[in-house]
Amino acid sequence: MPIALKASESPKGKEENENDSEESILMLAAGVALLGVRAFAQEYSRQDFAVQAVGSFVKTTTDDGVQNKVDHSAGVLGTYRFFFNKHHGFEVNYGYTHNTESYSGLASLETRTHEISGAYVIRFPMKRITPFGLAGVSALVFDPHNFTGASSNTNPAFVYGGGADVNLTGHVFLRAQYRGFLYHSPMYSLAELDGYVRTTHRAEPSIGFGYRF
Repeated sequence: MPIALKASESPKGKEENENDSEESILMLAAGVALLGVRAFAQEYSRQDFAVQAVGSFVKTTTDDGVQNKVDHSAGVLGTYRFFFNKHHGFEVNYGYTHNTESYSGLASLETRTHEISGAYVIRFPMKRITPFGLAGVSALVFDPHNFTGASSNTNPAFVYGGGADVNLTGHVFLRAQYRGFLYHSPMYSLAELDGYVRTTHRAEPSIGFGYRF
């Protein structure tokens, strides 16, 4: 009874199979790497920009019988953040509010307040939400108008706060945060306010939208 002998595979066929296997492995590795990069870009992006509506609530203080009271107001805040890694980064801000600053029996001034600040930011990215905290310094520019003899003041401030970003898409997010400012009340270079320097506190809750890139 004849026995069929299986032909051995040619060297050329073996080489082609080995090349196909190597190409498949390389393509698989490239796909995994690409997915990893995309996932990092979505969850742990290095840069973002946000615009928020803010509320401004300044503590009322009294010094030598003179009360400093600031009406509650609203404004806008723009923020740019850059992160060195998954957790640590910094932010720069510009904010604007418009309110009335009153010193009982002495003066009442409509004031445009400009904020320029920078802060260290630490974040903790999760699947849908990213909590964060911040601390830094700020220059608050108090620009009075419609009051004769008053001039602008620029006062340094310590700023701190925290909040969270909630992912809406891979790039767009909702930001809710609270920031506090410690600083000296403005004197506006008015002789009647000279000597009434006092430390006060401004609370600024805010909410808005941002974009990661």
